[in-house]
Amino acid sequence: MISLSDDQLLRYARNILLPEVDVAGQARLLASHVAVIGVGGLGSPVVQYLAAAGIGQLSLVDDDLVEVTNLQRQIIHDTTQLGVAKVTSAEDYIHRLNPEVQVTAYAERLTAVNCAAMLANVDLVVIGTDNFASRYLVNAFCQREQIPLISGAAIGTSGQVSSFDFARQASPCFECLYPKGQDEHLSCASAGVLGPVVGTIGSIMALETIKILLNLGRPLFGRLLSWDAREMDWQTFNHARAIDCPSCNETPV
Repeated sequence: MISLSDDQLLRYARNILLPEVDVAGQARLLASHVAVIGVGGLGSPVVQYLAAAGIGQLSLVDDDLVEVTNLQRQIIHDTTQLGVAKVTSAEDYIHRLNPEVQVTAYAERLTAVNCAAMLANVDLVVIGTDNFASRYLVNAFCQREQIPLISGAAIGTSGQVSSFDFARQASPCFECLYPKGQDEHLSCASAGVLGPVVGTIGSIMALETIKILLNLGRPLFGRLLSWDAREMDWQTFNHARAIDCPSCNETPV
């Protein structure tokens, strides 16, 4: 177990005071490696809270540059970073917030060719990109490598989060929940989104990450959390492994 310094005991004191975390749990967070796919609206609060919580290593994947239209919701970026790669801007933010966190930044799109190298040795993957091809690719990789996956989405005034436990037999996957060909080709760029909506969903994704790393409480395994911000209505739906899911059939029970 990692031994915490006096500075770390002070920085993470509010985590450590929780009986479910304590020094051992904080040491586990410091030893963890999490990949965040997409550092935009959802990735911003994910990165903020994971870095603040003391996740020891973060791998960031995003091929976009910071644009002025991002700043309404992507709160780790600012006007001084316009035209800069989002992963570079995110890395700068993390180092200002918590210099101890090790960051690996990939300013490129995730593909079948580079996926394994980018996600090597991670303990958990969080994805919040609008690109469904990347979601299916990450889903297949995490399923094959038995790495926990957290997926979140938000558009307009609603959002969803689910987590996938690929170490568990018969665990549903992302493609079970969202079959290929049935995804809606909507994005924040075409449909709009309120900033606090992605902030709320991203914060839940960060919380799920910490819970899974610490084996804390009941994560959203086999459940989809849906939020209608207009009505302030939260609903949870159970979902199971689909018998006709191509991805699952490539990874038999």
